[in-house]
Amino acid sequence: MTGFTLPRGSADRWYRTQRMGDDITLIDEPAIKPFYRCNIWHLRGRERDLVVDFGLGAVPLRERVALLAEREIVAVASHTHFDHIGAAHEFDCCHVHRAEADILASPDNRRTLADAFLDDAMFDELPPAPYAHSGYRIPTPPRIEVLEDGDILDLGNRQLKVVHTPGHSPGGIALWEASTGTLISGDILYDGELIEDAYHSDLDDYARSLERLRRLPIRTVHGGHFPSFSGERCHALIDDWLRRHS
Repeated sequence: MTGFTLPRGSADRWYRTQRMGDDITLIDEPAIKPFYRCNIWHLRGRERDLVVDFGLGAVPLRERVALLAEREIVAVASHTHFDHIGAAHEFDCCHVHRAEADILASPDNRRTLADAFLDDAMFDELPPAPYAHSGYRIPTPPRIEVLEDGDILDLGNRQLKVVHTPGHSPGGIALWEASTGTLISGDILYDGELIEDAYHSDLDDYARSLERLRRLPIRTVHGGHFPSFSGERCHALIDDWLRRHS
């Protein structure tokens, strides 16, 4: 339990946005320390937009980020750890891989890892009152649609393919946009310390998922944490991981 020794952040400044290339915007929560800070990805499409992941959910996401109130949105969870699904319930429907649909339907703090990680160490500033770690709960989304490997998310002028990437968690997914060489990788791969030992992680699955991603002609990776990076960096990170775990 926290002693509330940290300052409180402001709801008005809890989220920030940064425009990337290819009509992609990064939304994140700067008061959360980088290791724990989820990247929320928004992709603009001709007919509808896509949002991948939803952050902690301690401050309403759609209420504070105007970009998310403008158009129809396809909402996708890369996996069901608490730092990625906190605000998923703010969308009419949330898509998730079948292997973790049961967690999203009943997102308790043990299975979403909130019990293991949610404390003052995550933050530079705490969410505004009345937030308290002890009262943190993730609401269930109004509707859940399951995704399978190979499914296509169609935004009108752009299509993203679901790539099942178990290892970090059994229902982890990445989204691959072949036309731009863009991979939204979730937590299977980012340019920082990877979590390989969660209660439902599997190193053999991890290796197979990374080997699969290694074969893609990737130009840019937008990961679940830390800054985006190039395809060359992606291949180097994968090669290093496979070498260390061989």
